[in-house]
Order: sequence, then structure tokens, then C-alpha cells
Amino acid sequence: MARTGATQIFTLLATVVRVVASVIAALIVAHAVFVFFEANPTNPLVEFTAGIRDSFGWFTKDLFQPSDAKVGETINDALAALIWVVAGNLISKLIVRLAPASSAKA
Repeated sequence: MARTGATQIFTLLATVVRVVASVIAALIVAHAVFVFFEANPTNPLVEFTAGIRDSFGWFTKDLFQPSDAKVGETINDALAALIWVVAGNLISKLIVRLAPASSAKA
């Protein structure tokens, strides 16, 4: 069964959403690893991931505040990354469901 052009566009859009959300999540996880292992905060890569975390993971910043700040930031980063992956997958599935049904030609 061939897909229609509209269905292909919806499928492509769903894939783009899932990939973008996954990349954001991966960069937030990288920041969590850098924080946990006490990477040099002035390193450009660490600064870049911190910027991504601040831009896209702000909603979990200071959510948990255990006595060890390093552990707290790592947990908060991991939670933000998990939310991005779950939200990306849910939105991707919604986009695929909204795709017009392809008509079968006999």
C-alpha cells in the first residue's frame, strides 16, 4: 500500500519532532554527566550543554534540592531529559495519528 504525499509529510514531521526532542534530551544528559563528574564549567562544551539545559530544561531547575547540590542538579537534569523524550514520543505519535488515511487503489 503506497502512502499519500500528505501521509509522508506527517510521518516526516513526526520523525523530526522525535529526533529534535531526543537530541535536546541527550544534550541535557551530557550536562548532567558533566555536573556529576565535576567537569570544568568554563569548558566550551560544558558551557554549551549548560546553555541547552537552561533553555530547554528550565522547568526542572532547582526542583529537587538534596544536601549535595551536584546530585540535585544531576537528578533535575535527568528528569528534564526524560520529560523531553516522553513528550517528543507522545507528540510524534499524535502527529502520526492525525495523518490522513491513505486510500487503497484496487
